[in-house]
Amino acid sequence: MSLIKFKNQTPAWNNFDHLLNEFFEGEFNPRRLSGTSLVPAANVKETESGFHIELAAPGMKKEDFKIELNEDLLTIRTEKSETKEENKDRFTKREFNYTSFVRSFRLPENIDSDKIIAHYENGILTLDVPKTETEDESKVRQIAIE
Repeated sequence: MSLIKFKNQTPAWNNFDHLLNEFFEGEFNPRRLSGTSLVPAANVKETESGFHIELAAPGMKKEDFKIELNEDLLTIRTEKSETKEENKDRFTKREFNYTSFVRSFRLPENIDSDKIIAHYENGILTLDVPKTETEDESKVRQIAIE
């Protein structure tokens, strides 16, 4: 009987580590199965007149949102908490839920910050960020030599 030496064999703990990573980050991730995310999905569309931002945030009210513009950083944040309590004969059932997120967008310099409009309807927060009226900077210009 002879022994065969195998090269490049991975240790058993490496396989277990891979299995745990696959479970917690893969398709069995409980967060992935429930469809929740830490930050809501956003669509940003640039047009000639400005930017159109849509943020998916179902189950909120417009009062739950706080939108700030600090120089060129547009920040959208929300906090919402709910508590339900049910008292019956010999037991008390208490459930609570807490939802919070912050999403920021860096805006270009050519926006008109005084005319930003936000609207929330059917679980979607919509922001219209208009551009300022500027002359076309790409025109060719002659520079005189002194």
